[in-house]
Amino acid sequence: MLPRGASSMPSPPNPAPYLPPPRVTLPSGLEILRTFSGAVIFLEILFGTIVWILVASTGVPLPLLQGWVMFVAVTAWFLSIVFLSVFLFGYANRIAVNWNQADFIFHGATFVFYFGAFLLQAATTSLHHLPRKFNSTTQETILNGREYNISIAASV
Repeated sequence: MLPRGASSMPSPPNPAPYLPPPRVTLPSGLEILRTFSGAVIFLEILFGTIVWILVASTGVPLPLLQGWVMFVAVTAWFLSIVFLSVFLFGYANRIAVNWNQADFIFHGATFVFYFGAFLLQAATTSLHHLPRKFNSTTQETILNGREYNISIAASV
């Protein structure tokens, strides 16, 4: 006979020790380039390089606006290379991080920063008709025709 208040059923085990460790569903090595995430990282590196080159070739007439665009392009380019290297060299399997969530946050943050850089580069491009020096008698504009076309390409 069981004592009063006792149950014949055992108490459920503590679920905390039985939770599986976070799984990396993104492959390591060159297989990462065959996934959607790997392709996006590769495109971020490619287009980041193109934006970096295009903005630098305009002579940066508005350093306050285009300085941020350059910062975003260079920083995102560098972080994309580091993030891709983590998967290419297999470090993702050695570091206990939820890589699926880290991948989502990385791409989301990169999108937000690139969108802000796009707005600033588009604002720079839209000011192309303003004079470079307001007190000057010459009609030199902020962006000449070549720089205007390059700024449009960098905005896109």
